[in-house]
Amino acid sequence: MPKTKDKKNASQAYNADQITVLEGLEPVRKRPGMYIGSTGPSGLHHMIWEVVDNSIDEAMAGFANEVSITLLPDNKVEVADNGRGIPVDIHKQFKVSALELALTKLHAGGKFGGSGYKVSGGLHGVGVSVVNALSTYMKAEVRRDGQLWMQEYKRGKPEKKVRAVGKAKDTGTTITFQPDAEIFETTEFDWQTIIDHLRQQAYLNKGVKIKIFDERTKGKFNSYEFFFEGGIKSYVKHLNANNDPKHPTVFYVEKEVTPARETGNGENQPEDTEATPKKVEKKPNQPVIVELALQYVDDYRESVYAFANGIWNPEGGMHAVGFRTALTRTLNNYARQAGFLKEKDDNITGEDSREGLTAVISVKVTDPQFEGQTKGKLGNPEVRTAVDSVFGEYFYAFLEEHPREAEAIIGKCLLAAQARLAAKQARETVLRKGVLDGFALPGKLADCSSKDPATSELYIVEGDSAGGSAKQGRDRETQAILPLRGKILNVERARLDKMLANNEVKSLIIAMGTNIGEQFDINELRYDRIIIMTDADVDGAHIRTLLLTLFYRYFPDIIKQGHLYIAQPPLYSLKKSGVMRYVYSDEEKDKVFGEMMKDISDKRQETRDKKLENNKRHSERPAEEAGSDGISADENTETAEGEEVQKIGGINIQRYKGLGEMNPDQLWETTMNPANRILLKVTVDDAEKADETFDILMGAEVAPRKKFIQTHAKSVKNLDI
Repeated sequence: MPKTKDKKNASQAYNADQITVLEGLEPVRKRPGMYIGSTGPSGLHHMIWEVVDNSIDEAMAGFANEVSITLLPDNKVEVADNGRGIPVDIHKQFKVSALELALTKLHAGGKFGGSGYKVSGGLHGVGVSVVNALSTYMKAEVRRDGQLWMQEYKRGKPEKKVRAVGKAKDTGTTITFQPDAEIFETTEFDWQTIIDHLRQQAYLNKGVKIKIFDERTKGKFNSYEFFFEGGIKSYVKHLNANNDPKHPTVFYVEKEVTPARETGNGENQPEDTEATPKKVEKKPNQPVIVELALQYVDDYRESVYAFANGIWNPEGGMHAVGFRTALTRTLNNYARQAGFLKEKDDNITGEDSREGLTAVISVKVTDPQFEGQTKGKLGNPEVRTAVDSVFGEYFYAFLEEHPREAEAIIGKCLLAAQARLAAKQARETVLRKGVLDGFALPGKLADCSSKDPATSELYIVEGDSAGGSAKQGRDRETQAILPLRGKILNVERARLDKMLANNEVKSLIIAMGTNIGEQFDINELRYDRIIIMTDADVDGAHIRTLLLTLFYRYFPDIIKQGHLYIAQPPLYSLKKSGVMRYVYSDEEKDKVFGEMMKDISDKRQETRDKKLENNKRHSERPAEEAGSDGISADENTETAEGEEVQKIGGINIQRYKGLGEMNPDQLWETTMNPANRILLKVTVDDAEKADETFDILMGAEVAPRKKFIQTHAKSVKNLDI
């Protein structure tokens, strides 16, 4: 565990003068999505991340080495650290406690030009005040100067002034908050989401202990503790746990550099060539800490994760550009120097150099410039130079010092180049002219008459039988149908050239019009919605998984931009007295069945009451005889053996196992009519988790898949054997 700095002296230097205010807090409750991304589950969990990031910033500054997160009853969360503690003295300008200022004013904190933090995860003075504004209750407890200070808030407004409530032997901050149910769609925190995110933070901040406790349910207690001395080096090993490494040693470097500030932004810098010299200002930039780890595995795809000040940047940025440029240049220089590439040979391309690569890039910057509130992309140009120079120098030295591992890496890249050329030839054969240049669409595709992608949708249907029903039942103006015969190739285990030899995959690529690989262009997508429609059984689920694997690996932008959907055909139909109800789950079936039985019972009682009234009125007979209500008593249960139809109490229940069992009208009414249908949009909230799951379920290794099935077998519903 790293030694922390002298917190007593640092506490005196870190005071109210370092708290700067930019604007008020009122807009947060009006437009919360602007500050936390959304009011759904992701925004809810972002509340925790914002508070935790403050504690992590204390750790990055060298003043803390332990953070604990506790989930409490009533959806409360407590985050505690052993840092310096938020200042509580009176701010000279605003005449209130610095603690109250930091938690009740937007853009108030020690990271806006003061000397409170050298490095932080962006402007997190925004975060803690936003969390306060979006919470029905918040309590801040600060341990510093030998006292325990406390203040409570309601929807961002302080209940009382900051006051000392006791003695404290150590230092640190504890924030407890309860999200506002009026703001969020749900206030229920997901345990697994929290664990995955905080495990990642522990990898990115080596030497920091992160503890997680779940005390929401009485009598049930869960806890995790993460501590990684290896940092991102251990993270790379974790990411490659289900793959065979091409070399045993994980490359790792950590170094602080002070690059000159570039005048350009570096966006147009080619990643596969030597860096073009740029004009630089004489004024030096602030130091950049570059930390990087990588390892190649026996796989076909790259997994590169870029972080700035502990924040994941899914869209990359300057640190990713610098890494890619240095990687390709260094591998080519070494390959030629070592004789792996002859004078007549072409260079290794960027695509070749990243096949099978797992890398984690982590930079710490004094003044991070993120693009967007969600910090998806890092824009600091000087970071590109820092990463390029540090990684290029140390990775070349690594290759020279580890010749066997260097040979394995270069061999992997050269094999990737051969496969790329083979795939290029296969792609040119399949998609020589492109769909919109006159190349014939697949014969099995029943295209829609509309040529406007915004109003068009493509149904990928399992089997010719279901395809026939879908073609007859569809809206021919806007709905296209592509039947697939059997199960497509598992692309998790195949290179691009082999994949393009598969007729079903080839038909789908041509129908969509986007091309694939280097020629992929999302703007050429011929349909706004791509809808996977498979049977509600095991084979249908398998086909759906294979298609999802194809889209996730080779068409990720179609998922990211919200074009991929899954159709939900009904599982059952319930029919009574000519009235048909379709249901989509066993729970819904039980509910509808109960409603229908109640309706039957009510009608029987109504009939009995009418007859009894007539009997009294005409004195024909004193009471109704059993079975005289018009519903036969022997119709209560009737099951046709070998068929998926049951008749219970006058209700016909049919179980649909295949789309082909439905006639075109039924398929349109239940699954394809925009007015009635249920579509599930495919999204990827956690790329790392999704990547790991696809690798486990669809990869070549059997042991991880067996373990996954054994772990989750009991949670499977509607298992169809």
